[in-house]
Amino acid sequence: MNKKAKAPLIHITKRKELPWYSAWGIRFVGILLAFVLCAIVTMMLTGLNPIQVYGTMLYGAFGTQRKCWIMGQEVAILLCVALALTPAFRMRFWNLGGEGQILVGGLASAACMILIGDKIPNAALIAIMLVCSVAAGAVWAMIPALCKAKWNTNETLFTLMMNYVGMQLVAYFTIVWEVPKGSGKIGIINQNTSAGWLPQVGPSKYFLNILIVAVLTVAVYIYMNYSKQGYEISVVGESENTARYVGIKVGKVIVRTLIVSGALCGLAGFLLVGGTNHTITTTIANGRGFTAVMVAWLAKFNPIAMIFSSLLLVFFGQGASEISTAFGLNQSFGDILTGIVLFFIIGSEFFITYRMNFRKGE
Repeated sequence: MNKKAKAPLIHITKRKELPWYSAWGIRFVGILLAFVLCAIVTMMLTGLNPIQVYGTMLYGAFGTQRKCWIMGQEVAILLCVALALTPAFRMRFWNLGGEGQILVGGLASAACMILIGDKIPNAALIAIMLVCSVAAGAVWAMIPALCKAKWNTNETLFTLMMNYVGMQLVAYFTIVWEVPKGSGKIGIINQNTSAGWLPQVGPSKYFLNILIVAVLTVAVYIYMNYSKQGYEISVVGESENTARYVGIKVGKVIVRTLIVSGALCGLAGFLLVGGTNHTITTTIANGRGFTAVMVAWLAKFNPIAMIFSSLLLVFFGQGASEISTAFGLNQSFGDILTGIVLFFIIGSEFFITYRMNFRKGE
């Protein structure tokens, strides 16, 4: 006997595009629920007052003028890497090689500081460092791009493996240039002469880095939304066959876009070595090449929105370090809170895109 098939309890359908205020309202509710759950987890695992924990996190990020400048510097570097990855991701070229491109860019700057730091004026040295870092990052990204364009290789694995090659290059030259011999590290480069160090502009040594990245954010936004090359990137990302049909040379666009992406990662390496750390290590990128993927994705590859997603992730990173110090908790607890918030943010994107329809009673 045939039975009438029951409709599913929940039916998911795609929404029409929501107004911006509705979308941000859903995100706000998601973040609010995340903080409620973080408060519950905090009380259950540590017995601490969650309000006190949140206050300590705020102090860790914005408590003093120096903390604010460090926060701005961290946001700027992370944002720079996210901007670098955006053209490639918009084209659906999954560039996971940001770490390696930052490392080789920083290595190029360090090489200039060590080899010619005492031979030319500082302004000329900084200009050479900038050109070499940008070129090194561009070449490092161009290698997998050429292979993708010519042989359709897997860019995800290729760029990921390039990270390890870049890391070993830095490790090799760290031993070559180590000071003192046998220490296994280079130390601060040109500490006595400050050759190759970016000059302090404004009230803090971090201000110049922040200013450069602010200008870069506007430039990338214009490039992606109002230039012919940005249009070609979008078309290739939507459909390579469509791009070929309208006369776009897909291979050329892939290589050109990855050169831009790698060059901006190389710029991040230059800012780290010349503007902040004044040395080079295998950990100088500090995972930013991977964290920037999340920053770009959360912002839907919008350079302006990336400012806020970068700020959110750096805030949790700085706040986690502060609560670890203040309450004697390990770093993992801060990572738990960060993970909960990110889970709710990602979940809110689902509810912005889709709607859940419940089965009506008969």
